[in-house]
Amino acid sequence: MDEQTDTPPRRGRPPVLAPQERRDLILDALQNVFDRTGMSGVTMAAVAREAGMSKRTLYAAFDDRAALLEAFTARQMERTVHELSPQEEALPLAQRLRILLAPSEATRSLALPFAILRTIIAEAPERPDMAERIFASGLPKVRAAIERELRRAAERGEAEVDDPARAAELLADMARPSPLDRLVEPDRDTDMARVEARFELGLSVFLRGIGAA
Repeated sequence: MDEQTDTPPRRGRPPVLAPQERRDLILDALQNVFDRTGMSGVTMAAVAREAGMSKRTLYAAFDDRAALLEAFTARQMERTVHELSPQEEALPLAQRLRILLAPSEATRSLALPFAILRTIIAEAPERPDMAERIFASGLPKVRAAIERELRRAAERGEAEVDDPARAAELLADMARPSPLDRLVEPDRDTDMARVEARFELGLSVFLRGIGAA
């Protein structure tokens, strides 16, 4: 029997990825670079190298570093909100909000999002457009999801909500760890038990306030 020899891998074009697959690959690479180097090491060149692609390919997907950070923030915020199924939409308001906003691993993994927030604060005077774009890609989507359920609750007579948009802002702030606290103390509220306890307390206080407890 002939002795088998290792065949070197063939070189050729990299596999063609669907746009969403390429996007996730790049954003995962961003997370990996940050985990190793912190925000100072997050450059377009480093992310491209981590993702196994050329800088040209990376720039074809994201115009600049700000666009990359914006996309990561948007994905992270989307992962902290659980869309309701038609069956879940029929549940009482308290259960709907718990499903929608319940803390998850994405809620705890906030080191990079808060590092991005620090970058926004530091660079806002020179790059106000970056601050506007990143904020528009994140928290407003969470508030919009809450507002939809509060409007649904008002229509069903489950609660008295005169201003669903303002109430959604309030609940988003009550149910999640304080950004200011995390900016000052990066390791604060990383224990899931504490995060979940804060969420339950904030939600229960909010529900009592709108007469839906």
